[in-house]
Amino acid sequence: MKWLVLLGLVSISECMVKIPLRRVKTMRNTISEKNMLNNFLKEHAYRLSQISFRGSNLTIHPLGNTKDLVYLGNITIGTPPQEFQVIFDTGSSDLWVPSNFCAIEACSLHTRFRHLQSSTFRPTNRTFSITYGCGTVKGIVVHDTVRIGDLVSTDQPFGLSTAEYGFRRTPFDGVLGLNYPSISSSGAIPIFDKLKNEGAISEPVFAFYLSKDGQEGSVVMFGGVDHRYYKGELNWVPLIPEGNWMVHMDRITIERNVIACSAGCKAVVDTGAPFIEGPKSQVDNMQKLIGARPRGSKYYVPCSAVNTLPSIIFTINSINYTVPGGAYIIKNPRGRCYTTFKENQWSPSTEIWILGDVFLRLYFSVFDRGHDRIGLARAV
Repeated sequence: MKWLVLLGLVSISECMVKIPLRRVKTMRNTISEKNMLNNFLKEHAYRLSQISFRGSNLTIHPLGNTKDLVYLGNITIGTPPQEFQVIFDTGSSDLWVPSNFCAIEACSLHTRFRHLQSSTFRPTNRTFSITYGCGTVKGIVVHDTVRIGDLVSTDQPFGLSTAEYGFRRTPFDGVLGLNYPSISSSGAIPIFDKLKNEGAISEPVFAFYLSKDGQEGSVVMFGGVDHRYYKGELNWVPLIPEGNWMVHMDRITIERNVIACSAGCKAVVDTGAPFIEGPKSQVDNMQKLIGARPRGSKYYVPCSAVNTLPSIIFTINSINYTVPGGAYIIKNPRGRCYTTFKENQWSPSTEIWILGDVFLRLYFSVFDRGHDRIGLARAV
């Protein structure tokens, strides 16, 4: 079972991706600058009352898109509120941000929580340690008021990091885990579970729409689904096992040839991972079949060939999910095109793939805790 615990921590396995540190402009910032905020809020309020999933109201929270590599959203902690930018991560369960106890450079480069400035702060004597694909976070478990838009969780347990290794150049302050409580490293109840248990969310559902090409408009929604973010019907996939956002995948094919997952395998649907990850041998074969050549830690293709690259089809619960060449290639600032397939950092005996943001930009995703299932549909 140890590898199942590790699965819960692959969520930001690409947190070593180097992105210049800057505050991501949110949807609210942009429309405020354009003097559109009042009109937007009026329209948004109407949508919240009209768009529902099984009769539940929605909280739609904007996410900023940084170069299609990371999606960040603002939360606040404390009274008065202190703002942080976090990854909303379905691959892990813990919420943590840097603390002003932390003197390591990785903490000083990000916004740190100042507990003495919060009247609702409550300490504990518990500690935590979380190991991700790129490094480790250590700290203490505390309680305070946490807000995600209009959702408020009072006395929410979360982690304050006192040491961070491997996070110096990451663009996010912390991580907000949305996986099941069973894989929590700190033992604290995840914020989604606490909101659900207290009735703040009428339906135990959240969903993601991730924009493409660095555009704005990405959102995470809680308590229901806005059907205008996807086309057609949602295809529901049961979890295996329950207690993790992992599903059975039938196969992976290129031009009708099975290239991986030939006997069926497992796939983690992970909003905290930017790429698609799999076992080294299968990923190497995939790179070879599309004509990618290694250079350093990445595989490159001629940018002129992107439109001619074959589509890769991931078959899940008998439904084909196509990822075309243009979707699995990213152009770097130097104008070179590289693939978004990467080998796993762990190697359990069972073949496991990570379906990260490359996949989720194409497919709107719904995470249904009430029925232990994931819904997928073509994103608009």
